[in-house]
Amino acid sequence: MFATVSKKALTLGLIATMTAGLMVGCGQKEESKNNNGSTDTPKQEELSGKITASGSSALLPLVKHAAAQFQDKHSGVTIDVAAGGSGTGLKQVAEGAVDIGNSDVEAGKEYEGKGLVDHQVAIAPFVLVTNKDVTVEDITSEQAGKILTGEISNWKEVGGKDQKITIIGRAESSGSRKYIKSALLPKDKDFAKDAVVQDSTGALKTSVEQTSGSIGYMDAPYADDKIKLLKLDGVEYSPENIFSGKWKLYSVEHMYTKGEPNKVSKAFLDYIMSEEFQTKEVEGLKFIPINKLKK
Repeated sequence: MFATVSKKALTLGLIATMTAGLMVGCGQKEESKNNNGSTDTPKQEELSGKITASGSSALLPLVKHAAAQFQDKHSGVTIDVAAGGSGTGLKQVAEGAVDIGNSDVEAGKEYEGKGLVDHQVAIAPFVLVTNKDVTVEDITSEQAGKILTGEISNWKEVGGKDQKITIIGRAESSGSRKYIKSALLPKDKDFAKDAVVQDSTGALKTSVEQTSGSIGYMDAPYADDKIKLLKLDGVEYSPENIFSGKWKLYSVEHMYTKGEPNKVSKAFLDYIMSEEFQTKEVEGLKFIPINKLKK
């Protein structure tokens, strides 16, 4: 009798223990659910680190704007952005001095084998601008080339008043200079030797604004009503005229890394390429989203 009772008691005790264990397990699983009954996903690892970038002054406003927004979203990340010209950006990223090199032009043959990876982030429209005292409104591409090389030196030669033309351009390291040279100057010609050289797009704009009879070239996001935009071949600059193929002066903006970007730099580049940033911010800064241009 006693033996039978002991076996039953043992069996009941084992069942109770197993049941309690299952209940504890279930209780632990329940703790991983939120108030809505759904299971929480693990929190994403917060980014941290420093990114350095240099190069194109034309691209500077976009990169600085993106950097400010990205740092707001990721407080553990610091992004330092400097200008200096596309040539500087390419040289420094190839040497490993910065994480990202910004450029208005593709890396040339001198960078072959350096391991540079191209990230195309926007389209930069370029315009020809003059001081507001210039009476000419429209020039041809051929006339523009002759003005920038110094062959045409007075506005009266292209239908304006008798006024000396002062050319204001960029330094040799500038991607804007390289682009305009390839787009408008004859292949065997260079910019006029007496052209005034400025080291940034902002400085060029200020110089055109303050110099009577002057002409310069710059990316459209910097242009405002303190200077005058010239029509080219009868076409007025507008984003719509770029989309339609009527306006020919624009270049792809590049952000180069040496090899594939590290985790933090990749996240920053991905943010710039995101639908949200391309649609709202790139257009807001007067650049053209990279995927919006008709091929």
